[in-house]
Amino acid sequence: MNRVDVITIFPELFAPFREAGVLGQAIGRGELSLEAHDLRRWTHDRHRSVDDMPYGGGPGMVMKPEPIVEAIEEVAGKKGERVARVLLMSPQGEKFTQAKAIELAGEKQLAIVCGRYEGVDRRAIELAIDEEISIGDYVLSGGEVAAMVVIEAISRFVPGVLGNPASTETESFQQDGLEGPQYTRPAEFRGLAVPEVLRSGDHAKIARWRAEQALACTKTRRPDLLRPHPEGEKR
Repeated sequence: MNRVDVITIFPELFAPFREAGVLGQAIGRGELSLEAHDLRRWTHDRHRSVDDMPYGGGPGMVMKPEPIVEAIEEVAGKKGERVARVLLMSPQGEKFTQAKAIELAGEKQLAIVCGRYEGVDRRAIELAIDEEISIGDYVLSGGEVAAMVVIEAISRFVPGVLGNPASTETESFQQDGLEGPQYTRPAEFRGLAVPEVLRSGDHAKIARWRAEQALACTKTRRPDLLRPHPEGEKR
């Protein structure tokens, strides 16, 4: 992936996001491009309306199809002529995982639509969205923060973004489980010492200890992540 376009009614939220941390450094080096587009650019009334009352009644407002579809077609192209894979941040979408982040990192270009209000007119989804994505079983006021989560996770797998790409290989969720505990200096802090094995210099023992700790942590906190071996046993 080398480019992400975000379609939102709050493009200003992405200004500090694109300038900070590892992501900001990668953008500064030209390894990744991130642009936020104001959805109101594609409205056609003097009030620049992006929402309207839902047919059939009910609380809240619904995002109109015209500006969303037109924005996507300009930024990513029409279906069949796409230059980008188009995602909609939505609580009805597929749950976002590390595996999905790796998959999306393989795309050359992504366009992410940030929903708001009570949701997006279904016709916009059918006409212009390739995939709906959810970051969890809860509701936010809009898709902007969720889009940042997705971008942050995906960018870590884009070549050149991380100074040490090998660090992703041992992170949580990479090996069907959580990462074990980590320690740094000082060797002792308020009566708690770094495990002796980590100070031993024996890399084989350290690797075994870390694997054991990762497995124990996963069994305790996220046993659902443990996948069965071909023989039917749990890791």
